[in-house]
Amino acid sequence: MTDPELYYPKELSWLAFNQRVLQEAADKSNPIVERIRFMGIYSNNMDEFYRVRVADVKRQIMIHVNNEDHESAEKTKDLMEKIQQKVLLLTKRFEKVYDEVVSGLARYNILMIDKHQLDEYQQNWVHHFFENKVLRHIAPVLLKGQVDLVDRLNDSGTYLFVTIERDNKPNKYAVVEVPTEQMSRFVLIPPQKSRKKKHIILLDDIIDLCLDKIFKGFVKFDRIYAHSFKMTRDAQYSINDEIDESYVDKMSESMKQRMIAEPVRFIYNSDMPDETLKVLRKRLRLSSYDSAIAGGTYRNFKDFIGFPNVGRSYLENPKLPAIITKNFNQFDTVFDAITHQDILLYYPYHRFLHLTEFVRQAAFDPSVKHIRINIYRVAKNSRIVSSLIDAVDNGKKVTVVVEIQARFDEEANIEWSKTMTDAGIKVVLGFQSLKIHSKLCIVSREEKGELVHYSHFGTGNFNEKTAKIYTDFSLFTRHQELGEEAISVFEFIQQPYRRSKFQHLQVSPINSRTKIQLLVRQEIQNAKEGHPAQITLKINNLVDKLLIDELYRASQGGVKVRAIVRGMCSLRPGLKGISDNISIISVVDRFLEHPRVMIFENAGDKRVFISSADWMARNMDNRIEVGCPIYDEGLKERISELLDIQFRDTVKARVIDKEQTNKYVRRGNRRNLRSQIETYHYLKELEAEK
Repeated sequence: MTDPELYYPKELSWLAFNQRVLQEAADKSNPIVERIRFMGIYSNNMDEFYRVRVADVKRQIMIHVNNEDHESAEKTKDLMEKIQQKVLLLTKRFEKVYDEVVSGLARYNILMIDKHQLDEYQQNWVHHFFENKVLRHIAPVLLKGQVDLVDRLNDSGTYLFVTIERDNKPNKYAVVEVPTEQMSRFVLIPPQKSRKKKHIILLDDIIDLCLDKIFKGFVKFDRIYAHSFKMTRDAQYSINDEIDESYVDKMSESMKQRMIAEPVRFIYNSDMPDETLKVLRKRLRLSSYDSAIAGGTYRNFKDFIGFPNVGRSYLENPKLPAIITKNFNQFDTVFDAITHQDILLYYPYHRFLHLTEFVRQAAFDPSVKHIRINIYRVAKNSRIVSSLIDAVDNGKKVTVVVEIQARFDEEANIEWSKTMTDAGIKVVLGFQSLKIHSKLCIVSREEKGELVHYSHFGTGNFNEKTAKIYTDFSLFTRHQELGEEAISVFEFIQQPYRRSKFQHLQVSPINSRTKIQLLVRQEIQNAKEGHPAQITLKINNLVDKLLIDELYRASQGGVKVRAIVRGMCSLRPGLKGISDNISIISVVDRFLEHPRVMIFENAGDKRVFISSADWMARNMDNRIEVGCPIYDEGLKERISELLDIQFRDTVKARVIDKEQTNKYVRRGNRRNLRSQIETYHYLKELEAEK
């Protein structure tokens, strides 16, 4: 079989994932406010898709063309065309869903109105609001002479392209940024009479209505009007090799490169006049490989993630109070608790407070000598970082590995690095060539004259904010060999040329790929010998062709393979004679599924691992990742049962078939089971039994 028949293109698979997000916005069983927030998530995802995935395809085309590799260039151009076709279909669906959601909000007396729907009272209020609250944040850019518009635009901004007419023809053009960083994009107009109906107008419309107040007295015009647009830049950046520059300085410079990187997508009002569109395209220096997408009135729907619920509480998902586990709370200290048994937390079902408390107690415990942690993304006001600073003040040795190449978090991580260094923390910036994506925290404590290691291995970041919306596992263990190997990971980061051996841990790029291949091949051997053989996976992305080939061989060898893949999946289930024994689902619901889990049947003696690594070439070969075995038999069984709950989902699970059509799992005669809600009740019942 040819390559395309064996592997579904990862870029198209990513769009299939975002289509599942859009399905949630269209799902009428979801509360109406949650539906509009899913539209924000979809939009934000699409921004990142263009910044990263489409930008990469565009670069590949240019490289192939420059190298006169015509065959590769044509294949990549064909992929780009398929991407653009799929995006156009999704855009049409998005516009339809938006209209449905706006109508749905109206049924609950939440009215999304534009400048044309304002009555006299509302117009007066809006003009007053603009003059007193908005105008101070407006700084228009007049497009004259050699003004470089690409240089002036903020990639995450929402803009109005203003046409200034004089004598019945366009005389000047200007750009106005909608100041969503300074104020909410959603403005609730106070009621004049009935308090039952809530009127919301977007900041875009308020500015559009009051354009004359911005330009009057500065330019002469007979007519002035605007159309919204948005630009997305290439998120890639290069790091120069000047040895006299520090790593932080290089990263800061690369951030500046991103800020002025060329556009890869341009979205605009479909009613923008051709002449205006021509002017704007020229100013943005768009190439034939850049996507230009016409749409409805509004751009930059990512702000809708924070759409306010101004109605009744039932218009959004009911809260699921995070579970406090007795495994920690029945002991005086976290160290007593972990000494008693290994503890597994599953966020956001469990409280993230247990993790922050682990670091907080370590910061002042007189017996703690050294805290090691690696940071990829942390919250804006991180309690973890605050505790680490407290630890230094208490005389502890603290080593923090900060990944300043964490995409879109580089600037924040550079600032955290400076803050922690100033506080006396030993900050390690890691490699330029390898991102550090592992989720480790090791607390070394003196007990009876010896150092004892308490370790945290996780699938998600040390981030209080995302822990409320991402599902992730955290393992706390006093297993000394695991702790020693985790410390070896930190030593490897600081001394990469030192040889490191890992018997227990899967560590990329050292042994993860090899260990996974051996585990898969053992299942094939077990099947051949008539022993129980099965592979169960839960990962975000499955696109590494070498590992996909291993799963194809396992399927052909009689091994049942089942997987839960949230995002990209290049493996094509159901190919006759190749992947008959492979079944894959994807679950998209109120929480973002984020854990990486591997379960190998191992002839009845299950081997279970949690990991920071997806099955992508970058995670196996170009990042530092850590996968940790679960040795506690009870926790092995718990993880297996939690995954089984998801495989039984009949509400939010979609089948990943060979064409990625995103059909929902058929319920048949089974009861409705929504796995995230079932998981919450399962964990609550476990706590009640303790």
